[in-house]
Amino acid sequence: MAFFWGDEVEVCSKLDGFVGSYYAGTVVAEYRHNTYAVRYKSLVTDDECRPLIEVVSEDEMRPEPPKVLASGFALFEEVDAFDNDGWWVGKITGRKGSNYCVFFHIYGIEIAYPFSQLRAHLQWVGGKWVSSKNRVF
Repeated sequence: MAFFWGDEVEVCSKLDGFVGSYYAGTVVAEYRHNTYAVRYKSLVTDDECRPLIEVVSEDEMRPEPPKVLASGFALFEEVDAFDNDGWWVGKITGRKGSNYCVFFHIYGIEIAYPFSQLRAHLQWVGGKWVSSKNRVF
């Protein structure tokens, strides 16, 4: 999929300690060989004076997912939790009061989040958004 200047995207991180996370940004330049410059919305430069701009390959990007209205999440449902400036993929493992417990398999940890920091997990497959509930294994 080609991206263009101004497109709202998410970039997946492949760095140790960040696998399974997505960071929102805007395409600010298009280069050859399917690479793009992305200005992140929540990541900043080392001096914290301006948004971080990074050159990434197309296979590390996806369009910004659509907003999915949800009133709650079911046990073992895949969700994205907003933490450390990005969206992290995990599964609902229970509730603690008004918070949802999310287990991150890659890291072997469970963290409780308020509903406002969660969204339904969607995957970009074949140029379409697919809900983890509808995915065929």
